[in-house]
Amino acid sequence: MPDLLADFAVTVTFPVAWGEMDALGHVNNIVYFRYFENGRARYLSQVGFFDVGAGRAAIGPILASINCRFRYALTFPDTVTVGVRVVALGADRFTVLHRVVSQRAQVVAAEGEGVIVSYDYHLGQKTPLSEPVRAAILALDAAAGITLT
Repeated sequence: MPDLLADFAVTVTFPVAWGEMDALGHVNNIVYFRYFENGRARYLSQVGFFDVGAGRAAIGPILASINCRFRYALTFPDTVTVGVRVVALGADRFTVLHRVVSQRAQVVAAEGEGVIVSYDYHLGQKTPLSEPVRAAILALDAAAGITLT
């Protein structure tokens, strides 16, 4: 079985919770977006772009858009691993690919893309990605064998 997350810069693993299932007996579709968020938060932390708030940096990430393609219905009990990597890097934004893998079934359960914009929370507007964040993204993804321009 090929490693379904071999070319992802960041992965995070956690159990599927019983309460994440809905009346139809599978993990509710909104939960997949939470899985994406958990992986994305880990990625953003690793590139030093997640320290925004009262008394901290004014520049940080804001999610501009997100989508999901559901491929496999997850159920309890299972463990999922979420992979995140950057697939496009722009002047003031980047696009991440999220992939959720069922450890029990060894299949891709969901994939989606999110666009993250560099945002000045004090001014209320987008702003260019800082050079340190850009360099950290390039370095992290290069370590996973991903080449970005």
